[in-house]
Amino acid sequence: MTMRRPIRFQLLPDLALALVAAAAPVSAAEIAPNAGKLANLVRQDCGSCHGLTLRGGLGKPLTSENLKIWNREQLVGIILDGVPGTPMPPWRALLSEGDAQWIADRLQQGNLP
Repeated sequence: MTMRRPIRFQLLPDLALALVAAAAPVSAAEIAPNAGKLANLVRQDCGSCHGLTLRGGLGKPLTSENLKIWNREQLVGIILDGVPGTPMPPWRALLSEGDAQWIADRLQQGNLP
């Protein structure tokens, strides 16, 4: 004769798996960035070199037309690591990879809020 475990004990493995999955770390790319904060950063901080309209200044224009020559990964790398030998600084200390991806996407699409 087999003893049947009460239902509350039968659900423990499923509950444990759900708790482990919920506690798993989330990658930076999965976290939705604060669009308003990032748009303001681009317009103010990036705009101080790239022009307040992002059409160029000390730095190159950040218009979708001018950014077509780079893919998303290249732009994310430029944003996070800067460009050695130029005034373009690295932003890795202040931005996550997800933030940089969001910025690169918006600039390439020309739809910065």
